Amino acid sequence: MTTNGGFQPVFCTIVPPHVLDRLARNEDPALSGPARRSLEHDAYQRTKRRLTTVIGASAVAPPAGAAADQPHRTIYDAEHTQDLPGTKVREEGSDPGSDASVNRAYAGLGATFELYLKAYGRHSIDDRGMPLDATVHFGENYDNAFWNGEQMVFGDGDNEVFLDFTIPVDVIGHELTHGVTQHTANLEYYGQSGALNESVSDVFGSLIKQYTLGQTATEADWLIGAGLLAPRVTGVALRSMKAPGTAYDDDVLGKDPQPAKMEDYVHTGRDNGGVHINSGIPNHAFYLAATALGGYAWEKAGQIWYDVLTGGELKEDAVFADFATLTVKAARERYGAGGELQAVQKAWEEVGVRTQ
Repeated sequence: MTTNGGFQPVFCTIVPPHVLDRLARNEDPALSGPARRSLEHDAYQRTKRRLTTVIGASAVAPPAGAAADQPHRTIYDAEHTQDLPGTKVREEGSDPGSDASVNRAYAGLGATFELYLKAYGRHSIDDRGMPLDATVHFGENYDNAFWNGEQMVFGDGDNEVFLDFTIPVDVIGHELTHGVTQHTANLEYYGQSGALNESVSDVFGSLIKQYTLGQTATEADWLIGAGLLAPRVTGVALRSMKAPGTAYDDDVLGKDPQPAKMEDYVHTGRDNGGVHINSGIPNHAFYLAATALGGYAWEKAGQIWYDVLTGGELKEDAVFADFATLTVKAARERYGAGGELQAVQKAWEEVGVRTQ
């Protein structure tokens, strides 16, 4: 069910609940304490998000006279509280300060805005110049980052398992893309539609990193959250689009549970039906399509995925096959019956998702 103009009451975090659940059960209080507090923070924010959606949040307009093709960023400091947005510490056009988290958040918001504008002609999250707000230093050793429907929020991590959540630009792009999905297809956050919601954020989060680094599909690492894991963790990132299920294999975190193909789809009632786990399947399909096409992944593969997300035909409760079929249609309509169409069709075939 949707409310407030159809928007889902979605609260989206970069670290899946199943990861924090495992950490919260660890015997070492240095690991379990921050994880438990993070889960408590998330539960509170999730409830707050639902209430905001039911009551109705005010639309946020860009400043009067502001250019729609320029970002309007404001960074706040929660000073390790849960109070949002916190104290304003940097605004659009101001110089970098001494706080690296503030500077990274500011840059990440800008990189996300630029990719959507330059590659797809989109003016901010809502395509109407929506200001981009972010809060850093949220909570005590908070092990997550999230989009709450209105702004980005970053924790500092516990420095045992997770480092500062402003470090990976793809984490910033991932969370802000939940806002794009909120304002377009509004995919339900459960089951396969929820996994598609997560996958779309991973796709464009990765594209934002690749765009920022000037990387081709071949040069990219296709990791989500590289640089986020502390040195003691045996792993390279939160997720791998290139090889789902291989991002980490650690005595504390366990093994990355993501499948790459439908035959390994995980049926679970946890994490809204495994939205962070089964997103590995459409993630891998995008990786296969993008690398088959070569060049810059945001140009063709990304364009096809963006066309589906914003085209008006993707239903809120779409399953993988629905999304896949629409990507085939979008590829044909934009590029004809050539290599682009064949790459998309083959990618979905390889992960075991049927298209019509």
